[in-house]
Amino acid sequence: MELWTAFLLGLVGSAHCAGMCGPLALALPPTGRSRATFVAGRLAYNLGRVITYSALGVVFGLIGQSLALAGLQRWVSVAAGAAILLSLLASSRFALGVPAINAVDWLKSGLGKLLQRRSLASVFALGLLNGLLPCGLVYVAAAAATASGDFLLGLESMAAFGLGTVPMMLAFGLMGPKLQFTLRFRLQHLVPASVAVVGMLLVLRGLALGIPYLSPPTGGACALCH
Repeated sequence: MELWTAFLLGLVGSAHCAGMCGPLALALPPTGRSRATFVAGRLAYNLGRVITYSALGVVFGLIGQSLALAGLQRWVSVAAGAAILLSLLASSRFALGVPAINAVDWLKSGLGKLLQRRSLASVFALGLLNGLLPCGLVYVAAAAATASGDFLLGLESMAAFGLGTVPMMLAFGLMGPKLQFTLRFRLQHLVPASVAVVGMLLVLRGLALGIPYLSPPTGGACALCH
């Protein structure tokens, strides 16, 4: 997946993120008495999320790289894209959200303990753990990272996705209930469309139809790496 596509997926999909992770962002403890330390805490939280997404990109990129070495990269891309499209068709509300409430007990316990602390380190750790919460949108980005067939491209793709979610989540953390929800609800309608675009791009890439910049033919180089 191109970096700009990953970023836009995160940017548009952050409306979904605000709905799923918004309560956690609102519950973040203050990290000081001044406005500057408050903002620093929210930045640290989002930095933690991006770092976790980037680490996941390395993991899934390595999986894709192993499959690429086995000559399966094209079919991984097609399968990942098809799975994304089928998941949209199977969801009547295009909810994308595998419920975060089903997160493993140790993760929920860790979040609860960190919410009781008031330091930059604890808020940063909350962001790290938040990146591990089950989320359908993250699964879409992870599927694209796997299809990239390279751990570095997987890292870059997931980092771009994470950075795309920062503006909405940072605004949500800073403004909380004061945030106007009209824009968020409008963006929510764009989420399934952006996910569908990612799915179709992955399928087209895997098919290697020779379409410039969209579905290049396979050759000696990795077709998904350009």
